[in-house]
Formats: sequence, C-alpha cells, structure tokens
Amino acid sequence: QLQVVESGGGLAQPGGSLRLSCAASRFTMADYPIGWFRQAPGKEREGVSCISSNGDSTHYADSVKGRFTISRDNTRVYLQMNSLEPEDTAVYYCAALITFSQCVPYPDYWGQGTQVTVSS
Repeated sequence: QLQVVESGGGLAQPGGSLRLSCAASRFTMADYPIGWFRQAPGKEREGVSCISSNGDSTHYADSVKGRFTISRDNTRVYLQMNSLEPEDTAVYYCAALITFSQCVPYPDYWGQGTQVTVSS
C-alpha cells in the first residue's frame, strides 16, 4: 500500500513561509515519484508540484513557480512554500505517482492532508 502522511501545515501571513513534509507508510518512498496536490474549499484538487524518484526532475504549477520548491531525501518529500498568498489556502496532500511526466497520482492512497491557511 502506498499510504502517505503529510505534516507541516499551519497558519501563515501573506508573504510568509511554511515547509510541508511527506512521509511514506508501508512503502519505500525512494522508489516512487511523488507529487503535492491541494484542494481549496469548493474547488477540485489540483496539482502543485511533482518530483521524480531520483529527485533530478521537477514540475510546478504556474501558480506556484518561483515561490514553491519541492525536494526529497531518502525518506521524505518536502514542499518549501515562500511568498505565500491567501490563494494558497487549501488542504495539501502528497501522493505517490503512477507517472512523473504527467504527475498522475495513484488514486486510492490519499493521506489526511495538512491544512495551510494564509491570512493576516
């Protein structure tokens, strides 16, 4: 099973920063490309960023390019979020990917997510 656990969310002011962490449960994270996704209230879940299994390649949604950075080590995948905007408010999820090139997640292994709220 490709269960994941997200952490690191919280409340940040506009312009602030947060760092999210994604850990694997019951599988070897280093074997899979991983993506971060988010879902704001009343909206569909959207892709934020993806990283290849070896960490050499990354994708970013246009809305976060230049502000968010995805990275990984052997056991976790991180999302460094800088210059946060109120529009970044959402529940953030990570997921193992079926394919990195199109950032397609395995559909049945979503974690609980971590809430990010950007507000003054």
